[in-house]
Amino acid sequence: MQALPYDVTLERDVVARMRDDVELRSDVYRPSGGGRHPVLLMRTSYGKERAQTNAYAHPTWFASKGYLVVVQDIRGRFASGGTFQPFMQELEDGFDSVEWAAALPGSDGVVGMYGLSYPGATQLLAAASAPPALRSISPAFTASQYFDGWTYRGGALELAFAVWWALLLGETGARHAGDAAAAHALNHAFANAPAHYDHMPLVAHPLMARYAPFFREWLEHPTADDYWRPVAVDEQYARFATPALHLAGWYDIFLPGGVKNFEGLRTQAATPAAREQQKLVIGPWHHLGLPTCRARNRGHAALGPNLDDWIVRWLDQTLKQQDTGVLDAPVSAMLLGSERWEQFASWPPPEAEQETWHLRGAGRANSVAGDGTLAEEAPGSEPPDVFTYDPLTATPSIGGASCCTPSLTPMGPADQDAVEGLNDVLVYTSPPRERDVVLAGPATVELFAATSCADTDFVARLCVVDPAGRSTNLAEGIVRASYRDSLVERTPVEPGEVYRYTIELGPVGAAIAAGNRLRLQVASSAYPRWQPNPNSGGLASLATYLDCRVATQTVIHDEVHPSRLTVYVMK
Repeated sequence: MQALPYDVTLERDVVARMRDDVELRSDVYRPSGGGRHPVLLMRTSYGKERAQTNAYAHPTWFASKGYLVVVQDIRGRFASGGTFQPFMQELEDGFDSVEWAAALPGSDGVVGMYGLSYPGATQLLAAASAPPALRSISPAFTASQYFDGWTYRGGALELAFAVWWALLLGETGARHAGDAAAAHALNHAFANAPAHYDHMPLVAHPLMARYAPFFREWLEHPTADDYWRPVAVDEQYARFATPALHLAGWYDIFLPGGVKNFEGLRTQAATPAAREQQKLVIGPWHHLGLPTCRARNRGHAALGPNLDDWIVRWLDQTLKQQDTGVLDAPVSAMLLGSERWEQFASWPPPEAEQETWHLRGAGRANSVAGDGTLAEEAPGSEPPDVFTYDPLTATPSIGGASCCTPSLTPMGPADQDAVEGLNDVLVYTSPPRERDVVLAGPATVELFAATSCADTDFVARLCVVDPAGRSTNLAEGIVRASYRDSLVERTPVEPGEVYRYTIELGPVGAAIAAGNRLRLQVASSAYPRWQPNPNSGGLASLATYLDCRVATQTVIHDEVHPSRLTVYVMK
């Protein structure tokens, strides 16, 4: 035993044997006063010694609150045995690890879990396996499935995230195998990830083959097929009997999935108690629970409770049966542009109403200098807008909800001036608001469009424009044309044909002051967040530079094709 702060003791490398005899190792932090305590378990892919302390307090702090804290290296990572395959082993290993932890000396027999991103996924998959001892989870900044909303979105690869995450996993995998040369090469590549985003064909990236073979698997399964379905959390809500605290951030890549998990478990969880004990918290955070620059500038008092505070309140409520008030409102959110936490009965809030803004213009909405507008009145007969998209000079993503490090992937709120000055971006702007309103709910774009190519993408980004003209991104989404009808099966497009595309921008929560305007950008790429579509009709992961085609895109907005933006508004 090693003495630590907070009167806590540590036992390292405690072995848990899985059902197939693979040994997983954990560090166990015990309050040193003796007695029996609820277990707080983290199952992590990032090293049990670190215990995600880049986002949470050290495990000793949680142990000081009266919890037996167990931090486990998952299969094939760091000190644990076996072979790592992202997501696929977490149902069975999650069940076995929870039941093992519940039987540890000093445990009172009940287990809660915490962790963000991949350790959020390990919680959800453990809960889907329904271990009897699991009584509470607090998944943070994590998704509802691992095809759409993690690896892909709307059929397009989450390029920057997928590449750098695979390089990171590969680097630690090489270290786990004792291969110093490969670890060094992968670490250098990870630190310089943007240099690898445009490797073509992506499926043949040479650094992934040995220690990140799953990267090729992701690319070889570009639809929601049987590779992804066994670990699709959103298809297993009815198996959950566990209260859950869902922590999410307005600028996190996994925000839509976190909100979907909350909504799905409120209506579909296995028991009334589980359905009633779902809590959603959304803050001014990007990935890792870190506040955006603008939120940080308001200071700690304005930010209010952090992740640690929310988790301890939740655990005290659900594991120790203390009334902490955390369930007084199902939804707590700090809206963008606001400095106070709001409490809502649901998401979207019951008082929020749909508001529709139609794309309008005289045929030249290209760039912010064009004639595109957002109007509440539906269009009549008016010309379409036309732009070209070249995958070799893809429109950049500036800010946004990517993951997970701003130096490697654009994240957070950002001035959109550089993007809105491009002619391959259509810009539609509303009149100034006459009074303060709140956007609170999902934002969706219905776009009627045609392309000259066999496949392409359409990207939409919602922004708020202040009276000085500064445009700041709120949310964005993408649809790959061949996925317009289904994520399970690709459907070719006929060049020149007009199709209706639905682009989900995700949840939006923002206080919009009087005098501000809404703005919608429409483009065909957002690089490096999403992999550019080569427009050839083939799979983007197999494309070479010679496969890339320039597309002419036509966006129609008339009485027959009312392209529009829908938001939820509280007035």
